[in-house]
Amino acid sequence: MSTDTYKPALIVVDVQEDFLPPSGSLAVKDGREVIPIINELIKLPCWSTVIASLDWHPRDHVSFASNHGLQPFTTKTLPPPSSSVEKEPREFMLWPDHCVQDTPGAQLTDELNQERISHIVKKGTLSTSEYYSGFQDTWGIDHTNMEDILRQSKATDVYVVGLAFDYCVFHTAIDAAAKGFNTFIIREATKAVNSENDSQTIHELEKRHVKVISLNGPELAHLLSKSDTT
Repeated sequence: MSTDTYKPALIVVDVQEDFLPPSGSLAVKDGREVIPIINELIKLPCWSTVIASLDWHPRDHVSFASNHGLQPFTTKTLPPPSSSVEKEPREFMLWPDHCVQDTPGAQLTDELNQERISHIVKKGTLSTSEYYSGFQDTWGIDHTNMEDILRQSKATDVYVVGLAFDYCVFHTAIDAAAKGFNTFIIREATKAVNSENDSQTIHELEKRHVKVISLNGPELAHLLSKSDTT
């Protein structure tokens, strides 16, 4: 790919205090370990844009177990967010309250290098709909401005990092690929909720044209070579 047509973008997914140990309400095991790696990636001069997504929920959000009188990590069948939407109810995991708007747990961690983050994309803002992807809710009804930002920056390739590999990173990457971007997840820069299922997660990503790559792989070498000449 020529330098003229290669415009990589970095999406940093949900590096928020509520997803980080030891005190996050929905902490991903070893989640803080990825922050230094992400910080090094953010510093690269090659990015056409650096976007951070945030879970940003109202207190009455449908994904909170407390709003259903149930225990976290149980499942519940939920209808689509609007009766005008002709879709069947689906089973969803219910979570502890997390990333409630304007609370400390919803903030990007201070450990993250935020100086070169050019855009913040908030997801999960509607109380009636679950969101994993930084592009849209799980029903494909409500859309964020993530795609608009990428198009405006003329991005061709999207690199996804952050939390968690098997949830929001997974769905953000799938949607990026579906919208025509060459899409990569940098494995060392993300952690999974259920790491024992990594092989299946990677298989599902590859079926959807997302490449899971290593810091030591050729794809990152290509990225670094562009940084050296920028």
